[in-house]
Amino acid sequence: MHAANILRLGIKELWGLARDPLMLVLIVYSFTLSIYTASKAMPETLNKAVISVVDEDQSPISSRIITAFYPPYFVVPRLISLQEMDDRMDAGLDTFALDIPPNFQRDLLAGRTPTIQLNVDATRMTQAFNGAGYIQSIVSGEVAKFLDRYRGVSAPPVDLVLRARFNQELNKEWFGSINNVISAITMLSIILTGAALIREREHGTIEHLLVMPVTPFEIMLSKVWSMGVVVLLASTFSLVCVVQALLGVPIQGSITLFVLGAVLQIFATTCMGIFLATVAGSMPQFGLLLMLVLLPLQMLSGAITPRESMPEIIQTIMLAAPNTHFVILAQSVLFRGAGLDIVWPQLLTLLAIGSALFYLSLRRFRQFLR
Repeated sequence: MHAANILRLGIKELWGLARDPLMLVLIVYSFTLSIYTASKAMPETLNKAVISVVDEDQSPISSRIITAFYPPYFVVPRLISLQEMDDRMDAGLDTFALDIPPNFQRDLLAGRTPTIQLNVDATRMTQAFNGAGYIQSIVSGEVAKFLDRYRGVSAPPVDLVLRARFNQELNKEWFGSINNVISAITMLSIILTGAALIREREHGTIEHLLVMPVTPFEIMLSKVWSMGVVVLLASTFSLVCVVQALLGVPIQGSITLFVLGAVLQIFATTCMGIFLATVAGSMPQFGLLLMLVLLPLQMLSGAITPRESMPEIIQTIMLAAPNTHFVILAQSVLFRGAGLDIVWPQLLTLLAIGSALFYLSLRRFRQFLR
């Protein structure tokens, strides 16, 4: 192995990337605008949900319930009649329709258990699930305050005090922005190395390399380090300038330790990209393979859904994926401020997985060149 060959071949890859405007736009978009927009538009956040109220009681408690719905979670409630409720739901004008029955306040004060009907447009899935819980909590809270005032109900024997750690404001932007950076690292490192190899094959330059005094090991390693440097610089810029500066997300741990983990993750995923490129015969085939690989990596790594919520067989299988360990490392360092003494198992596991992927990819790459 000659280090000079690896350096020059890597520089050649960087020049090739610089002459590919679409790939440059993808890199810039993935680590800037994509991070910002995805974090600002987190689907779990209830925002300006449309609600209408049928007030058949016309009492102080019903007025109290109506005025409890306010922006930014809900738009100002629209008062409608009972006849309008179904028509508006059928037309898709309302996500929620609350029907407060007649004599609701009288039944409450008499010790009965009146029923409030909540109609939900379940086609708006995210708002339907989250909003129903919000509305139930709001109505229950207003009724409890009303009864406390009129009945003098004593305080409950247990007072639950919520103390949120690592994200005191329960701000979903904090969680979403960092997870999007993690996803972009995986996606771009696979795409860039795979596209670089397929570009060589389609342009016929791979044959030129074979007649030069370079080995398959040097060719592969040059693609790994060059594309890895691009992804590493872009992700570090995104974390510091977009996540920290623009979105105002506080980073609890060491960025240097996160970068170390990112280096090992990029090493593993760039090797994966080369392996997929040797399996695919063309860029369209490579794109189809990406769909089969990237979606499970992103969805089952624990970045979106906690691993404990998945079936045990899925948890066991995903231990072989570098994403699983990188997500654990990144969240521990950036959210909880973990140090090397906590995340060293993930670092060693990423190194082991990356080495195994490098070996398999190199064997496949040598067969690909024959």
